[in-house]
Amino acid sequence: MGGLIRSPLIYLLATLLLISSTIGSSEGPFLVAHKKATLTRLKSGTECVSVAIDVYNQGSGTAYDVTLSDDGWSQDVFGIVIGNTSISRERLDAGALLSNSFELEAKKITVFYGFPAVITFHVSTKAFLQETYSTPILSLDVLANRQPEKKFDWAKRLFGKYGSLVSVVSVVVLFVYLIATPSKFGAAKGSKKKR
Repeated sequence: MGGLIRSPLIYLLATLLLISSTIGSSEGPFLVAHKKATLTRLKSGTECVSVAIDVYNQGSGTAYDVTLSDDGWSQDVFGIVIGNTSISRERLDAGALLSNSFELEAKKITVFYGFPAVITFHVSTKAFLQETYSTPILSLDVLANRQPEKKFDWAKRLFGKYGSLVSVVSVVVLFVYLIATPSKFGAAKGSKKKR
């Protein structure tokens, strides 16, 4: 019974470990893309969407003919103000960064669900085009009627939720403080007796 127990699960884990180490050590580009969008309300009552996309080459090889395209913005809802939704680079070396940013102006009220940006590139060892995607963005509540948050609204909400708990804890702490510390009157009386 002291022998090694052979199981298909052990073989499967060993095979996966071998494959992952082979893939991790292979030379080639590994592109990771992050997309961020922020809404800004302008004084004129319009709303602007600022989009920034960063593509990092975290691999050990160079990516060639890199194209970043973010064409998921509906022309019925948004108009381009500054920049382009697509850019291209001849190459993206290992450890390099490719960034693109643009601004859109909202045309109508809607909740917009954006798509990830698409990045296409070539690898020197493969003939066909490689494709990867950026992170998606959260839904955007475009031109929604938002009430401006007042300075102390957060304190009111916090006190409304935890106010009774804070009161009880304060009373207990005050009670313990009064019991643990000698009173000034008793201390003054004691000093008169010693004379």
